[in-house]
Amino acid sequence: MSDVVHGRLRALLGTGGVERDPAGLPRAIPDTADALSLVCRLAHEEGWKIRIEGHGTWLSADAPADLAVSTRALDQVLSVSPADLVATVQAGTPLEALRRRLADDGMWLALDPPGRPERSLGSIVATASAGPLRHGFGPVRDHVLGCTVATGDGRLVKAGGRVVKNVAGYDLTKLQVGGFGGFGIIAEVHLRLRALPRADVTLVARGTRDTLTSAARDVMAAELVPAALELLSPALGAEADWSLAARFLGTDAAVQSDVRRLAPIAGLAWQPLPPDRTAGFWGLVARGSQGGPITLRLGVLGDGVDDTIDLLAHDLDEGLLSAGAGAGMIRWTGDAPVERLRAVRRSAAAREIPMTLERAPWAVRRALGHFGAYREGVGQIVGRLRDTFDPGQCLQVALEGGA
Repeated sequence: MSDVVHGRLRALLGTGGVERDPAGLPRAIPDTADALSLVCRLAHEEGWKIRIEGHGTWLSADAPADLAVSTRALDQVLSVSPADLVATVQAGTPLEALRRRLADDGMWLALDPPGRPERSLGSIVATASAGPLRHGFGPVRDHVLGCTVATGDGRLVKAGGRVVKNVAGYDLTKLQVGGFGGFGIIAEVHLRLRALPRADVTLVARGTRDTLTSAARDVMAAELVPAALELLSPALGAEADWSLAARFLGTDAAVQSDVRRLAPIAGLAWQPLPPDRTAGFWGLVARGSQGGPITLRLGVLGDGVDDTIDLLAHDLDEGLLSAGAGAGMIRWTGDAPVERLRAVRRSAAAREIPMTLERAPWAVRRALGHFGAYREGVGQIVGRLRDTFDPGQCLQVALEGGA
C-alpha cells in the first residue's frame, strides 16, 4: 500500500514533492495551494487517511495514516502592504522568518505563540495557540482576516478577505482558526499587522502566587493595559518563586508613562529586564510549553485564575504553568495519564471552563480529543461541518476523542 501511495504522489507532484518519513510513510510536500488541493482530492478518491504536518515542531507527527501532507514547502510571504497593514502568507512560513520580513517594512504581527520560533503560521492558526500578547492584542482569530483552505476532498475554499473590513456571509475563517485541521488544511493566511513598536519594556515581580494574582487584579482595576501580564510558575520562570511579568510596547513616551504608573501598584518590587534579556525571557516562556509531552489550555475569566490553578494543582501539578493574569487563559505542560486528564476536564466543565488539548501523543489525542465532549446539540453541528469539509473523513484529526 505504501509503495502505491508513494508512486501516485510522485506522479502528481514530481520526485521533489514526495519523500518518506522515518517510519517509511509517504509524505507529500506541495508548494502551492493548487498542488495541496490535488493531493487531498487524490486521497479522497482513493480513501486514504491524511496526517497533517507543518514543520513538526509543535504537534507530534504520529497520527496513523496512509500518507502525510507537509506544508513546509508552502513557505512564501506572498504579499505585504505597509499602507494597509496586511500581509498574505503561505501556511508553512516559519513565524521567525515572517517577523524578519515584516520588520524590514516596519511592521509586526502581534502573536507570540508557545513553541519554537520556527513554528509555522499554519500550525499557530489551526491550533489558535496565542501567547502572553493575547492580553493586549487579542486571540489568534483577531489577527486573521481570511484564509485559503484545501478541504478533505480537494476543494479550495477561500474564506474572509484581504483587508480590515467586515465580510458578508458566514465567517468560515473563524471555523479554521482553532479547528486543528479538522475542517481542511490551511494553505494561505491573510494577516492583520501593526506598526513595529519602538519601545519594548518588561518588568518582573516575584512573590507568592496569591500576592501576584492580587497584584494583577490591581493592575487591571487601575485601567493599565500592558501588552502582556503573565503569571509564571517557579519551574517555568526558572525562579524559586512565582513571577508576574508585565510587558509594555509602543512609543517611547507611552511606554515610559505606563512604567511610571505601574511602579506604585500593589506595592510590588518591579524589576525591569535589561533590553538584551527581554527577547530571551519571553522566548523561555514560549519554549517552556514544550517541556513535557502534553500541553493543555483552560479558558477562564481573570477572577477565576486562582481557583483554576488550584484545580490543576490538585489533579495534576503546578510545574510548567503560565496564566494570563488579566485575560485569564491558563496553559499547563507536563505528563499525566488519560484518566487524570479526563478528571481535569470534568472538573473544569463543572465550572463552565473549556479545556483544549493543544498537543499530546496521538494515543492521548485520540482518547481525549482536542475539545472533548460537546454540549448537547453542538456535536451534531460539528459532525455536519466535518462531513461538509471532509466528506470522506480523510483528515486524521481527533477533535472530540473516542476510544
